[in-house]
Amino acid sequence: MTMGTDSTVKNLVEALRPLQSIGQSEVTRVQSVVDLLQLTIASAAWGDAARIAKSHGARWAGVWADEHVDSFTVSACLEYRERYLLLRASVSGQEPELPSHAPFYQAADRAERHVQDLFGIRFTGHPMGTQRWTRHQAWDEGTFPLRKSFPLQGFMRDTTPSDRDYPFLKASGASVYEIPVGPVHAGIIEPGHFRFQAVGETVLNLEERFGYVHKGIEKIAQGRGPEGLAKLAGRVSGDTTVGHTWAACLAMEAAAGVECPARATYIRGILAERERVINHLGDMGAMCNDVGFAFGHYQFGRLRELWLRENQALFGHRLLMDCVVPGGVKSGLTPEGANGIRRTVRDLRGEVSELITVIDANSSLEDRFLATGVLTVGQAQALGALGFVGRASGQGFDVRKAPAYRPYNELAVIVPVETQGDVASRFWLRYKELRIALRLLEQMLAQLPEGELQADWQTPRTDTEGFAAVEGWRGEILCFVRFAADNRIGRYFPRDPSQINWPAVEKIQTNNIVPDFPICNKSVNASYSGQDL
Repeated sequence: MTMGTDSTVKNLVEALRPLQSIGQSEVTRVQSVVDLLQLTIASAAWGDAARIAKSHGARWAGVWADEHVDSFTVSACLEYRERYLLLRASVSGQEPELPSHAPFYQAADRAERHVQDLFGIRFTGHPMGTQRWTRHQAWDEGTFPLRKSFPLQGFMRDTTPSDRDYPFLKASGASVYEIPVGPVHAGIIEPGHFRFQAVGETVLNLEERFGYVHKGIEKIAQGRGPEGLAKLAGRVSGDTTVGHTWAACLAMEAAAGVECPARATYIRGILAERERVINHLGDMGAMCNDVGFAFGHYQFGRLRELWLRENQALFGHRLLMDCVVPGGVKSGLTPEGANGIRRTVRDLRGEVSELITVIDANSSLEDRFLATGVLTVGQAQALGALGFVGRASGQGFDVRKAPAYRPYNELAVIVPVETQGDVASRFWLRYKELRIALRLLEQMLAQLPEGELQADWQTPRTDTEGFAAVEGWRGEILCFVRFAADNRIGRYFPRDPSQINWPAVEKIQTNNIVPDFPICNKSVNASYSGQDL
């Protein structure tokens, strides 16, 4: 490859070249809809690669592993100046281990532990040692569900032992007490455990524990065809069904060399922006409800319901499940349907403007939002915070803007950024993103090309890989796929933005009062299901 075409990542690549594995002298490209370079690193230098990447200001975005006959490949994705770089290392299948990236990147902490629990790969020098994350007690020590020797159906047992011995941080000191919350909650949220240490009402520390809804997504993806994987991807996190399905389809299409028709690409964008609008409406209403402003909750919920009903009428599903398929979309958009969306966009813009005026004048709501749950710019950068959570704290990355993918590279994408980092900022970021999504919908409807809705599928060669990045409503979604023989999936890894953003909840709750936890948590609204693959 010619490095001149990738000048934005040249400095980082050149700094990492001395760490390349013996016999690997080239920087290669991975099949992807976004620009992605690959560098094979010597396993002993894996930790040094993270140190160098950190010193250059690269953002750590995810890690996954893949098993071969007698070895594992571990891949770590970095984002550097709006371009992606994939670091890879090969480790022995007998006693697999690599130096940890977690000493340099906070985001690597739970992600590496997830790989450790499911593959048995040890990350030496990890700050948490070998402390498990995903495993709980669902399978025995020394067994690893993502290894090929582990059966798809698992091993049945009468009961699963409780996870009561998980080593939470212990409360200590005069007047310090502990509050365990969950994993079962009084509301309808999914299970997650939150362990507070507090003095009076002030929170000193919050530690999270997830994995209670671990679904085995990565395991049950194996052996599926493209259509089956698309369906599964749409259920990684139900409120992001378009985002995850689109990412999976783009990765598969990149691997197979299939180009989605232009009209289908625009309809995918319309579906994604509708998903963004609906979720922001729901969150803004829920944030109002968490501070006792029921009027806002009702009004945002009413507007959300109108859009859900329009989804059902136009696309056959309220949440838009299974509307994106490999090679395109399941159904088109008639001229009457396009005109209907234009009307609802206009109506929503007017109603939200009136509603925001009322909210902006509400001093009690302002009192609960302002200066509550602050995530500083430095904390957001250290965590690699994504989406509206990151953008409310000075992080302007948006995959739609750069590196960009169709149809967004043909649209005027605006990325709002604030630096206050409090609950108020995360509320107003949602409002701004909602308004931008409405404009993008109008642009896509105006530019909607004619043409086919699906491309013919082409069976990829065995072990062909694909990668995709999509800007879901919560932020950057990553997806990696590898095809096995006969058009079947050999490896699927989705990385929801919640895996990166959940630790932000721990940061923003510190030094706030315990009663502010609901609004701090809702202002991030990370997905339990997206975390618990």
